[in-house]
Amino acid sequence: MSAFNSIRSGAALRPAASSAPAGLPPTTAPARARAQIIINAPPDRVWQLMTQIERWPEWNKAVDSVKRAGALTKGSVFVWKSRGFTVTSTLQDIEPRRRLSWTGEAIGTKAIHEWEFEANDGKVLVRTFEAFHGWLPWLLRRSMQKTLDDTLPKWLATLKAAAERAG
Repeated sequence: MSAFNSIRSGAALRPAASSAPAGLPPTTAPARARAQIIINAPPDRVWQLMTQIERWPEWNKAVDSVKRAGALTKGSVFVWKSRGFTVTSTLQDIEPRRRLSWTGEAIGTKAIHEWEFEANDGKVLVRTFEAFHGWLPWLLRRSMQKTLDDTLPKWLATLKAAAERAG
């Protein structure tokens, strides 16, 4: 059964392999969430929106600014602001048009954010997973979980709108 059929039938998706560095096991994070969406746009367009990191604020209003140093390669660092928080992120995994992940740090929080892209018949299934670790997520567990539960679907919906509008 394809992932597209899995969504329609409500079947559970298998967890993505994590690129989390040592000390960030996503299954034990105090706050973690998964979300997915089908985007009716070419895979290259979706990939371009996600990998032109410095342009995120143009289509994702939750991102205030981004500064990226260097090329889109494993180990590249980018610093971005979202809702008043400054996050320093490091790219961990890049498989063109298939997978993108980064780790990040902000006040009292370490995060892993993973994206998977599966093209099928001019559409793209996008899955995302994010986990928060650190003293702040342990202290504010419910609040941080709500943040992830709210943020991931919004980011996906915004990505979908931008990709489909660009066509």
